[in-house]
Amino acid sequence: MREARLRPEFADLYPELIPGQWEPASRIVEVVLARFLLLQQMASDPMERALQESHFEFRGGAEEPPRANPRRRVEDHADDP
Repeated sequence: MREARLRPEFADLYPELIPGQWEPASRIVEVVLARFLLLQQMASDPMERALQESHFEFRGGAEEPPRANPRRRVEDHADDP
């Protein structure tokens, strides 16, 4: 099993990890990717969905109420003149 440990000088970049502690590299990859995705999501437009409607189909569940200020997304209106 491949292992990795965080160097102490980079501890502030990865608060979820314990510097100097050997752990499975696969777990560290999961932590780092999860942090990266969370930061990306936080930096993106909050009105944008994580699951893009053009990529997925949905069924069931409550429908979302209409937005007070709907925004036009290019991918939603690709066929408009």
